[in-house]
Amino acid sequence: VLVSTLSYLDVIAIMASSFIVAARRTAFGSFGGTLKNHSPTVLGVHAAKGAIAAAGIDPEIIDSVCVGNVSQTAGDTAYLARHVGLGSGVRQEVPMLTVNRLCGSGFQSIITASQEIACSEATVALTGGAENMSMAPFAARDVRWGKSLGDASLTDTLLETLTDQYVKLPMYTTAENLAKMYDLGNEECDAFAAQSHARWVAAHDAKIFETEIEPIEIKTRKGTKEFAVDESVKPDTTAEALGKLRQRLGKDTVVTPGTSCGITDGAAAVVVASEDALKVHGMTPLARIVAYSVNGVDPTIMGIGPVPSIRGVLAKANLSLDDIDLFEINEAFAPQCMACAKELGIDHSKLNVNGGALALGHPTGASGSRIMGHLAHELNRTGKRFAIGSACIGGGQGVAILIERC
Repeated sequence: VLVSTLSYLDVIAIMASSFIVAARRTAFGSFGGTLKNHSPTVLGVHAAKGAIAAAGIDPEIIDSVCVGNVSQTAGDTAYLARHVGLGSGVRQEVPMLTVNRLCGSGFQSIITASQEIACSEATVALTGGAENMSMAPFAARDVRWGKSLGDASLTDTLLETLTDQYVKLPMYTTAENLAKMYDLGNEECDAFAAQSHARWVAAHDAKIFETEIEPIEIKTRKGTKEFAVDESVKPDTTAEALGKLRQRLGKDTVVTPGTSCGITDGAAAVVVASEDALKVHGMTPLARIVAYSVNGVDPTIMGIGPVPSIRGVLAKANLSLDDIDLFEINEAFAPQCMACAKELGIDHSKLNVNGGALALGHPTGASGSRIMGHLAHELNRTGKRFAIGSACIGGGQGVAILIERC
């Protein structure tokens, strides 16, 4: 049969299906906080070991590793996937790949695993993402070959990462552009951000995150303590309090530290397996990966990226917005997420129901893995059927993954 005569659904029926079997993450540490000295590798291994244990499998059966990361902030981060895999007990013969699709890197690790499974190149994959933004170094870019005269300058590599040099815009300016396009004001953006914190608090109080967080033992001067709660959340914040924060681009603009995601450190891991592997190894899946979509958009409004990607997965699966029970769009900025929801017509009661990155932060390479792991757990907790996780991507892209509860 010629592939060109087949629909997307026909092709999916022929290719091997992929399933999320288990997902674990670290709690996310605030900028310069508890995890500031834990490298992406250390964080990634911790999350990976947790996910492997939750899947109830021997790491020996894993035949692919894919880990997302944006910035190589520690000395060994260039080796991230390899070191996470080996550190988690995966066989040294297994291929391991670090991927960088910026804020979509965690999503991409799952997509890459699904593609490998569809092509019969893998059966059980360890995926995930890890980032330590607190470790981002200052770079002396003009000294390697010597300085004949004058001072050497230092460049903030974190600020570089958060600025798109192609269009010469920091990420928050692209969010401000969307606020103007979609007529989003200060009060509604502050209220949306406050709601993210409040929803996280409600979920935390209901112990919802306990199924996904793998606590870390932290050594202190007073002994060892357990780190198991997202650190950047402001439980008592209000829209009024957020409204008093400084506007980044001056009067009559909406982007403030309160309407921007937190700069945080953390890792997340997701075990993905084929249907045959589920049967052979006796694994019980959380969710089936139904479809994924990655798209390009105007870099000056990069935050609108989730719109074509969400429309893409819906079209591939022949579903409508009304069929989807849960959405999580990464909250890079309040106006960015709100613009996507407004353009798509998403009911806010289905969107980021347990809070998002405005509350718990956005360790860039890890967020996609966190979102998909959280949605898989939430579908099972609530008994709902379909969920879509999505994110905008600096430089002008969007990514989305649609899953179905098993």
